[in-house]
Amino acid sequence: MDKALVSAVDGYIESLFLESDETLERTLRTSDGAGLPEIQISPAQGKLLYLLAKLVGAKRILEIGTLGGYSTIWLGRALPDGGELVTLEYEQLHAEVARSNLEHAGLGDRAQVVVGAALETLPGLEGGEPFDLVFIDADKENYPGYLKWAIKLTRPGGLILADNVVREGEVIDTESEDPFVQGVRMFNEMLAADPRAESVIIQLVGGKGYDGIALARRL
Repeated sequence: MDKALVSAVDGYIESLFLESDETLERTLRTSDGAGLPEIQISPAQGKLLYLLAKLVGAKRILEIGTLGGYSTIWLGRALPDGGELVTLEYEQLHAEVARSNLEHAGLGDRAQVVVGAALETLPGLEGGEPFDLVFIDADKENYPGYLKWAIKLTRPGGLILADNVVREGEVIDTESEDPFVQGVRMFNEMLAADPRAESVIIQLVGGKGYDGIALARRL
């Protein structure tokens, strides 16, 4: 893969379909300044999340893995008036940075950051109004557990998305001892076998590297 070419095409796409956005750029600067890892989605991937949320008419969104709130802002901007977004974050520092970024983006009234291990906080969402869209982008070892909850919490016709499910092609290595690869392999197999969803994985390539995203429609 010609990384220089891929990055150049990313720049071409962004020049066509994304305008300069000081709020999102500030979010990246704030996150970097706080020492958060630079593992957020790319701008084009953020626009993809935004469009998908619009396409399903999402009024309630659940995000598992907040980081500094970059993807949260993209998703929050897709919500209509009265919409709600719940985002789950394990690290207290990440949550504090994300809350600040969300407030600056004008989303503080519709985006709730919940701190704690997601597999411990997800049960607290059961019994409430179902979500229209769930986006999973957190620790890969726990992807199988997150899928179980995503299926439970998403309405029929809703959309479940999971990032980083190709791992630069390592996902096809059945002998891999990498816990991230093992986690996404199990997630992918569970998703493919679940009769409550119709799903696919799309390979993605860009300046962030080679990976993929899973898309599932809740039946």
